[in-house]
Amino acid sequence: MTLTTENPETARPPVGATRGWLPAMLRRLHFYAGVLVGPFILVAAATGALYAFSPQLERALYADLLEAPSSETALPLADQVEAAVQSVGGDVVPTVVRPAPEPGDTTRVMFTLDEEAQIHGSELLAVFVDPGTAEVLGQDQVYGTSGSLPLRTDIAQAHRHMFLGDWGRLYSELAASWLGVVVLAGVSLWAVRWSRLRASRRSARGLLVPQGGERGYRRTRSWHAALGIWIAAGGLFLAATGITWSTYGGSNVTDLRQALSWETPSVQTDLGDAAHAEDEHAGHEHHGGDHGASDETDVDPAAIDEVLQAGRDAGFTSTRLEIILPSEADQAWTIQDVSMRAPAPEVFSVAVDPDSVSATDVLRFEDYPFMAQLAQWGIWLHMGTLFGLANQALLFGLSTGLALMVIWGYVMWWQRRPRHGGRAMGPAPAPGALRRAPWWGVLLTVGSAALVAWFLPVLGVSLVAFVIGDVLWQAHLRRRSRQEVDRREPSVRE
Repeated sequence: MTLTTENPETARPPVGATRGWLPAMLRRLHFYAGVLVGPFILVAAATGALYAFSPQLERALYADLLEAPSSETALPLADQVEAAVQSVGGDVVPTVVRPAPEPGDTTRVMFTLDEEAQIHGSELLAVFVDPGTAEVLGQDQVYGTSGSLPLRTDIAQAHRHMFLGDWGRLYSELAASWLGVVVLAGVSLWAVRWSRLRASRRSARGLLVPQGGERGYRRTRSWHAALGIWIAAGGLFLAATGITWSTYGGSNVTDLRQALSWETPSVQTDLGDAAHAEDEHAGHEHHGGDHGASDETDVDPAAIDEVLQAGRDAGFTSTRLEIILPSEADQAWTIQDVSMRAPAPEVFSVAVDPDSVSATDVLRFEDYPFMAQLAQWGIWLHMGTLFGLANQALLFGLSTGLALMVIWGYVMWWQRRPRHGGRAMGPAPAPGALRRAPWWGVLLTVGSAALVAWFLPVLGVSLVAFVIGDVLWQAHLRRRSRQEVDRREPSVRE
């Protein structure tokens, strides 16, 4: 008489045991990463999909601030700035001014907020002015280069850190780090299955187009595989660009770019020293309390029209721009593009001497190193601004697709549950693939994991936690299996 006393996860033959160690290891990695990190990816995908069309939501919600009722010819920018200053009161000096980009839009005149009044730490107080009449329509806090109002800012912050501050940023870094791993493992498994189907002369069409004739687990797997391969490149792109915003992995990316001289240049605003470089991600946070004019400078906002004309004379053509007032006495005014669209204007930013009211430095987009241009395009594409509405639709589709992939993954896990085993979910792919690997396979796997873990520390720490947890769980299953054997042995001998 023979009794089966092993746990279902260890009793069944290892998945892929006769097909090589690598597919089996990738299957287990894909499964566990999807199950454990899936909720974080789902939240990031859902908030990303919502953010894709947040500009339209913002336009509808804040129409009273963003749309100018007057259709008259715009007054001098200095008059609009003066009206905003008078509405705020006191002897305050604006920090940044954004002229109305199109007829029917309002001009934004922005002032530095006290730290206590800032919700996220990088807001400015924006006063919205009708350019045709210089009437102040209202005011609100805005955030970053996108100039987002509270609704879009909240969506962005939810996507970034779920309103949990620095600790919350670990969630998005965890999601971005593991998203790349899950996608690469999934694509590898897809490729293995494709090659096997082709080798056996069976149709592999179901790996590209979902099979509607299937039911249950097979149908869900077909949708998961087909959609997954179509959005894989987009998922890797979102993971790679998302990492650049993260705390620890992003710091390593910055260090790497500095080492390879791939930094983003900036226009020289210090009239006494050489230009410096700044990271393109400052565009999301550069409106801090020390940016722009201060009460200690002798900046005359009335000169703003002459400053803008000096920028135009230097070749600056963008209508979506901001004018940054000097924060120190020896600094220049800065005019820079904020459209975040392709193609970038030929002249990207201009520095203007406040004394001579003439351009002292001009930065063209073609002056960017190629990798800096590529990074800039990637950031804009990730934000959904590079190609306008088409970019928003693409971002929404990718985010929705990733959310569906996570949901289908959990559905498949549930659909694989034993019918009469008392289990709520299906078993995990069997362990032991790495033990069957050749020495070079072990060396390559461990070496690659160590390298990735060093560059992406959050992924590395979580990977170690997963491995330790898996080892402890397997030890628990073996101990429980032995206890089951000990309980049944007396009855077997009888």
